[in-house]
Amino acid sequence: MEIQYVKAFTDNYIWIIEDENDVIVVDPGESQPVFDYLEHTNKNMVGILLTHKHADHVEGVKELKESYPQALVIGPSEVEKYCDRIVEHGDCFELMNHSFQVLSTPGHTANHVSYLKGEALFCGDALFSGGCGRVFTDDYYAQFETLKIFAQLPDEMKVYAGHEYTEVNLEFALTIEPKNRSIKKYLDEVRQKRADHEATLPTTIRQERKINLFLRAKDLDEFRYLRQERDQFKG
Repeated sequence: MEIQYVKAFTDNYIWIIEDENDVIVVDPGESQPVFDYLEHTNKNMVGILLTHKHADHVEGVKELKESYPQALVIGPSEVEKYCDRIVEHGDCFELMNHSFQVLSTPGHTANHVSYLKGEALFCGDALFSGGCGRVFTDDYYAQFETLKIFAQLPDEMKVYAGHEYTEVNLEFALTIEPKNRSIKKYLDEVRQKRADHEATLPTTIRQERKINLFLRAKDLDEFRYLRQERDQFKG
């Protein structure tokens, strides 16, 4: 199994899980980048995994499904209109001869889910490198509990998030912890990657424990403070 990405919009990543001639696509906010990838690689799309309802993660589904009607679309109840199968926390399913586990990861949206496949976590907008998604539900407790779930995952777990936000997240983190050497060092590495037009993802849970203030928040009040400060940060 290999995991690739195609870019969408200005900073979205559409993750593509490959196994020989078949692929599973995660959160296709746009269809054309996926069509281009499938044509270039001569691959067949057999499934689509959706993490949540926001347009930049689902708007490509309709056109992709029209061209690949056999592809199984899987997602939470908030994207029911796109799905062949609705999943919730604790569900397990097989697709392309691979087993996936579903985690309920609400906060960004009410029914956001993430998918575990071996040492890969596809977490949409619930977790970013150096940050997490905005709490559009206003349910900060739910998002805080989601981050606690992620924090308990193994160190080697690779995090395939939905957006390239790492640089600005680390810039924000330094306004909170200006003397944090781990964050400073990693920000330098991230800036070099971006200068070289490279993705900063996937990250790992080990790395996030060092540099992600949200993942390290000791209680709900600290998390709420960080999230509200981040919402106002312009970068």
